[in-house]
Amino acid sequence: MTQPLILAIESSCDETAAAVVRGGTDVLSNVVSSQIESHKRFGGVVPEVASRHHVERITYVIDDALTEAGVTIDEIDAIAVTEGPGLVGALLVGVSAAKALAFAHSKPLIGVHHIAGHIYANRLVQELQFPLVCLIASGGHTELIYMPEDGVYEVIGETRDDAAGEAYDKVARTLKLPYPGGPRIDQLAQTGQDTFHFPRIWLEKESYDFSFSGLKSSVINAVHNAEQRGEVIIPEDLAASFQASVVEVLVTKAIRAVKEKGGTQLLVAGGVAANQGLRKGLTEACQREDIELVIPPMHLCGDNAAMIGAAAIHPYRAGRQSTLAMNAEPGLDLK
Repeated sequence: MTQPLILAIESSCDETAAAVVRGGTDVLSNVVSSQIESHKRFGGVVPEVASRHHVERITYVIDDALTEAGVTIDEIDAIAVTEGPGLVGALLVGVSAAKALAFAHSKPLIGVHHIAGHIYANRLVQELQFPLVCLIASGGHTELIYMPEDGVYEVIGETRDDAAGEAYDKVARTLKLPYPGGPRIDQLAQTGQDTFHFPRIWLEKESYDFSFSGLKSSVINAVHNAEQRGEVIIPEDLAASFQASVVEVLVTKAIRAVKEKGGTQLLVAGGVAANQGLRKGLTEACQREDIELVIPPMHLCGDNAAMIGAAAIHPYRAGRQSTLAMNAEPGLDLK
């Protein structure tokens, strides 16, 4: 049986990406054009700047993905694209390109949820075993998702304020670290000690939800109080203390969700999945609890199009297509 070739496009934030994926698991190409250098001087992503870069890069990235895969657009079986959530202007560039290609070449069009893409990035390295639980940790999302079967998502826990990645970035700015701050906090934490013992926010006993706003405020207050007293804070210790709190909460709730939901696997997805402290904490906890842990390699943790191609295979095989009326949905729910 010939496996379908899917051309996937991702432009939800500050990476312009395109990939060709065969059968939802075999990555023939995965091209990513990053905008980090453009946004670094602003200390964060500027939506208008991001959108303009997507317009400039989208056709080149798609051409590069097809060339690297060694296929033509005529050999492609379907066009997949991130429909949402994300920055509306950025999403529109990818959606418009995908719709144009689908119309011009009479190809099926498949809209993909960005978070579903991050989840299915795991399928690019290992077959998924349902039921399972997935921990989503990124700049804009921190969620626990239960999947009883392929393509079915139940959000059982989510952040009530700052996502984990947002908290990392805000703490990094407090320490005057350059953008992107999350990886730099993680790097500092590797040589620091948990000397501050920041609070762990558990919320209600039975809740799977998260809250990092109070932790972020505790870190910022610690820095400001030290400055007012003329004390010198060791950045490595502050980073290690902050990260220890985040990791303990994420790991504890994820493990509890797997055990209580009867899952067979714990998946990790999103940009924060590249965090060394989180990977180490989850690996140790899953070994103790005899839970199978699946984490994508570093290059698949950030935004990319291969994950969109992986997520698109289920709706493609189920015959679910989007119409040319599809629009960018910045607040799209995961269903």
